[in-house]
Amino acid sequence: MARQINDTFLRACRGEQTSYVPVWYMRQAGRSQPEYRALKEKYSLFEITHQPELCAYVTRLPVEQYGVDAAILYKDIMTPLPAIGVNVEIQGGRPVIANPIRSLQDVERLGEIDPEHDVPYVFETIRLLVNEQLDVPLIGFAGAPFTLASYMIEGGPSKNYHKTKAFMYAEPKAWFALMDKLAEMTIRYVRAQIRAGASAVQIFDSWVGAVNADDYRTFIKPAMARIFAALREEGAPLIMFGVGASHLVHEWNDLPLDVIGLDWRLSIREARRQGIAKAIQGNLDPAVLLAPWDVIEERVKRILDEGMERPGYIFNLGHGIFPDVQPATLKRLTAFIHEYTSTN
Repeated sequence: MARQINDTFLRACRGEQTSYVPVWYMRQAGRSQPEYRALKEKYSLFEITHQPELCAYVTRLPVEQYGVDAAILYKDIMTPLPAIGVNVEIQGGRPVIANPIRSLQDVERLGEIDPEHDVPYVFETIRLLVNEQLDVPLIGFAGAPFTLASYMIEGGPSKNYHKTKAFMYAEPKAWFALMDKLAEMTIRYVRAQIRAGASAVQIFDSWVGAVNADDYRTFIKPAMARIFAALREEGAPLIMFGVGASHLVHEWNDLPLDVIGLDWRLSIREARRQGIAKAIQGNLDPAVLLAPWDVIEERVKRILDEGMERPGYIFNLGHGIFPDVQPATLKRLTAFIHEYTSTN
């Protein structure tokens, strides 16, 4: 039987009133933790994620150290891609794909994922965490089709996504076939995470800010609508996040999801003024965490004051934690957020 959990985060996702503002941090498990850096001297990212007990430890560690209100499963957005035929390796902390997509034939060669068979270690880790180790909700996640496609077409990270957008414009049949393949993979993969015990899911469309709103509506939004409509049937809160994507929040607002994650470029108050009615997550610039405490506190108070103007608010960063952020800062920040926002 699953352990009793603190459901403050889940209630905020549903837009309910909570006794304090819940908090978790993107990349809370990882490079800023000395224990994690010690593990990385022995194991690669893929090696950690393939060992459920070790992966569960990395996932659980920031909950124990910082007192956050949710855990996020430690893995990479590339995790499901090898199962459909993508030759991906992590080199220098970045994904490199040996067989980039160049044509419709390349897309048609991609297979389908059978999650429990192809990536069983993911679900073993989830079950281990939710049945034995966590007293907060576990967030599962996946990369969104555009962001995954950008790696698959570029062959790795990109600064401008020129090849991706050129493929989108010049090969629309192949593009939509790729979106369909990746949407189906995402639905199957995330559905399996929820059924294994993940209490909520975040979809990371990290690089979708590279496209304008018209192109998003035409080339990307249909796949996202399909993903969220299918996952909504599972009953877990659904979170959307992208970087540099403030111009797309209205597109996300009418998708069947629960929470919009903001980066630091758009304030919470301004998003709500523009008509964003869903629960909001965010949005401290992670660079602020490298500043003196008085600066951090002043910036965080401003964000919390805006967030608390309505129910349905979760504190987070506007992107992931930097490696040189001190764990003591995150522990102090979590305690401050809980104390400052407590209504008890």
